[in-house]
Amino acid sequence: MNRIFSLIPVLIISGSVIAQNPDSSGGNKSLGECIQYALIHQTNIRQSQIDQQIADRQIKSHLADWYPQINFNGDYQQNFQLQTSIFSGNAQHIGTYNTSLGQFSLSQTIFNRDVLLTQKTANDVRTLAKQNSINTSIDVVANVSKAFYDVLLSKQQILLLDSDIVLLQRSLKDAYNQYKGGLVDKTDYQRATISLNNTKALKKTAEEQLKSRNALLKLFMSYPTDSTLDLVYNSAQMEQEVTTLDTLQSVDFNNRIEYQQLLTQKRLQEANLKYYKWGFLPSVSAFGAYNLNYFNDRFSKLYSNNYPNSYAGISLSFPIFQGTRRTQEVHIAQLQLDRLEYTFTSAKDSISTQYIQALASYKANLSNYFEQKENLELARQVYDVIRLQYRAGVKTYLEVITANNDLFGAQINYTNALYQVLSNKIDVERALGTLKY
Repeated sequence: MNRIFSLIPVLIISGSVIAQNPDSSGGNKSLGECIQYALIHQTNIRQSQIDQQIADRQIKSHLADWYPQINFNGDYQQNFQLQTSIFSGNAQHIGTYNTSLGQFSLSQTIFNRDVLLTQKTANDVRTLAKQNSINTSIDVVANVSKAFYDVLLSKQQILLLDSDIVLLQRSLKDAYNQYKGGLVDKTDYQRATISLNNTKALKKTAEEQLKSRNALLKLFMSYPTDSTLDLVYNSAQMEQEVTTLDTLQSVDFNNRIEYQQLLTQKRLQEANLKYYKWGFLPSVSAFGAYNLNYFNDRFSKLYSNNYPNSYAGISLSFPIFQGTRRTQEVHIAQLQLDRLEYTFTSAKDSISTQYIQALASYKANLSNYFEQKENLELARQVYDVIRLQYRAGVKTYLEVITANNDLFGAQINYTNALYQVLSNKIDVERALGTLKY
């Protein structure tokens, strides 16, 4: 009898009872749909997107110093006692009891190293923020994919256990009938009962594990915990995907987002070195002002007459001596740049090692997958033959149990191998920098 759970049909996996979905898409979710949902709703993704906006706003805020700065200041002052001065031996009051001043001022930066640094690094700062967001997206894709496969694995295990329970119940019935018929003693019946109870216990454990893995998938997706998450997949397609990886590829460091981030950081550090070298240059700005001056002893006539004045000029600030601070800042920036070169070396070694390990695991588990696939077919054939022989009285029940356990183990091993290879494939693609997001 064929007791094997078929992996060919399209399967729908539900983490809980079917209910409404929290998004408008409705229906069941494939791996791609789970990933797309996560890329839209995942908390870390949203935070990284906000970080991009913050970086852009900060750049614009600093670059605003290139534009003319126009201000107005005004004040009113009432003097209770006027200042007294002596002129030709006579005391005279100076000033008026009411004064009001207004000033329109304008300043224009001509050269300022802070603003210049912002201008030179604006694109790289935006790029780095975007790269951080991409790195977050890659993490989300990898985590969601692996969690997706874990949920499917648990569900597959439950389905296999259900199938095993059905067969064990049939075997229990056969053993009982043979016992009642006097063909065997009750030992076969008792063994069948033990096997059935053990399988039911395994199913309960698998069901609890499914709940845990389903919750983890929702977490990686930022999916509401109280909403149903239904998964759909095509097993035949997944079986094909395990062998679609090109194992002859070599590592291109430029494909890794972590390496791209380092390149951007290097450009920013080079700009930072120039910034400190600019510390020996002056800051130059132009300024001008138009002043409104009102004076009168009577407040009611204060604004009757205006005595304006205006001026314009250029301001230059040149650092002459600040100890050795500027020199030390240049040296520190250079050392930081030198240190970054070692980070590049370490990153290349780490990426190469990740790829070697991921590829080795993939190849090993792929070989195991093909072996388990063959074992599954052999175990099925053996079980079908022995079960028929047992019903004919040729084989003992112990042999039936052994064949049943071998078949169930082959099913589990095959299922585990399939999802392990798929998980390894993600690791390889991530190491290569080719994981789609």
